[in-house]
Amino acid sequence: MATINDVCKLAGVSKATVSRVMNGTGQVKESTAKVVLQAMAQLNFKPNRLAQALANNSANSIGLILSDFSGDYFGTILKRAAKSAEAAGKQLIVTDGHDDHLREIEAIDSLVEHCCDAIVLYSRSLSQQDLSEIKARINIPLVIINRQLEDKSIDAVYFDQQSIAQLAVNQLLDFNHRDIAYITSPLNASTGQLRLKAYKEALIARNIVPNDALIAEGEHTMESGYKACQKILATGLPFTALFASNDEMAIGAMKALTEAGKSIPNDISIIAIDNSPLAQFVMPALSSVELPIKALTDTAMKIALDLAAGKEVQQGVPGFQGKVVLRDSTAKYLG
Repeated sequence: MATINDVCKLAGVSKATVSRVMNGTGQVKESTAKVVLQAMAQLNFKPNRLAQALANNSANSIGLILSDFSGDYFGTILKRAAKSAEAAGKQLIVTDGHDDHLREIEAIDSLVEHCCDAIVLYSRSLSQQDLSEIKARINIPLVIINRQLEDKSIDAVYFDQQSIAQLAVNQLLDFNHRDIAYITSPLNASTGQLRLKAYKEALIARNIVPNDALIAEGEHTMESGYKACQKILATGLPFTALFASNDEMAIGAMKALTEAGKSIPNDISIIAIDNSPLAQFVMPALSSVELPIKALTDTAMKIALDLAAGKEVQQGVPGFQGKVVLRDSTAKYLG
């Protein structure tokens, strides 16, 4: 196997010159660089990427940490991030934080050790204080995805969660529903808290007093939506519409309602958030608030790549908005 010394000997240049050609750093004459590249090709020389990373404190890569790998939502983020990294000539190193703050911190430290040029982090478990402390101690750019932070020194892109939840609730209110049940996402995360706040504020704005008995917490999954809806049904309280914090929980709730003899949307209208591919294929097709996941991910990656290149970026990027996609699961209340 050829070594860098073999390349130096064949090209008739120093090791420093070969290193500058490989790394694209420093001043090297075009003619010299051509000779070095020809020597590398002739010898089938494969640079040791780890050694390069240690020498230059850069692995020419972007780290991506996700809370989970399952579902279309995270799949879309992963695909868009990979596309952006590839277009920039960077390797994307992906890891799973398992929705656990200690695992996420370990993942960040691992990517720092791998000399990533920047890290894009999707975290539902790390507090704002955690994120501020992490940013202060690591020596590479950190971009947070899907979190609105008070610490504006941390680069973050996010969905306007309150606006998105209000779109869903207001759609039901505009269809004359007043008794609206809600299956929340986990309330230990800021997204769950913001959406619950928006739900209550939307009702209060129409002079409706929120009833906590019509609220049940889910865990993003169909099974949790099914169980949460059963819990609401068990109260015996009347409701004509249900808002679920994501499509999967809404689909689980649809099963629970059907088993309880409820017709959708004749008895209960349903709306959710995400507008995943599942939404248009369930029966009846699910109304949902579409999230601009691709645009959000593209923006996060652009910020990460710009920071990695030493460029200045816009501070305080505004929250991304959603749009309602109406389908068969939602109808006007005629009672």
